[in-house]
Amino acid sequence: MSDLRLMQPVTEAELTDWQHVHNTIIPTHVLSLDDVRERSRRHHLEVAYLGDALVGCSTVRPPADDTRTATVIARVLAAHRGHGFGTELYTRGLERARELGAQVIETVVLASNEDGLRFAQQHGFIEIERYLLPGDTIPWIDLRLR
Repeated sequence: MSDLRLMQPVTEAELTDWQHVHNTIIPTHVLSLDDVRERSRRHHLEVAYLGDALVGCSTVRPPADDTRTATVIARVLAAHRGHGFGTELYTRGLERARELGAQVIETVVLASNEDGLRFAQQHGFIEIERYLLPGDTIPWIDLRLR
């Protein structure tokens, strides 16, 4: 499809790039580099580049044993949207979740991220819940793949 290069962030620079994309797209839940390192131990993270340009990142939260539900999140920086990169990140994340045994796929989108919500809905997700985390003013939306 493209020359998109996807990799698990391991180096300090790659972890910082993943952090940058996350914090740019989710400014209400800023993560420190230590937060990102901790997440990289619990979840499958990827960072995406087009040449040397940072494009986006993804997260796959492995399925919970009791529900077999995994969470797949694809994030693409605004300058790179509309070129299929989100679909590529999402497709890889979906494959990874299924490799890990997921039978149900969910995602979560910050309500102010209209592009992300539209992307999820166009890829077959339906809203199942809206909620505010303590101290937040913008709701989160949980969606499930039909």
